[in-house]
Amino acid sequence: MDLMGMMGKLKETQQKIEDTKKRLDTVLIDEQSTDGLLKITLTANSTIKNISIADSLLEDKEQLEDYLILVMNKAIEKAAKVNQAELDAVAKVDMPMIPGMEDMFK
Repeated sequence: MDLMGMMGKLKETQQKIEDTKKRLDTVLIDEQSTDGLLKITLTANSTIKNISIADSLLEDKEQLEDYLILVMNKAIEKAAKVNQAELDAVAKVDMPMIPGMEDMFK
């Protein structure tokens, strides 16, 4: 592949990555506490869309804080994995292999 062809391919891949990032704004990740008292929905780009808290949790501030930390961290971890897998798939399929950079996308 010539240099102009590689540059075109890089630009095309960059556009596909941007399109994937936009699409990930519509992919919803749901997470909840094991007892279902706290539920969180966020996008694969980690934008919070909804938080549902059972009334019983409102009576104990420390418990609510613990639940929020635990469930938010689990939701963010899930979102990050989905995000990374989607972006990796685009990069691996569409990136032209530049000599000396083969190991960069493994």
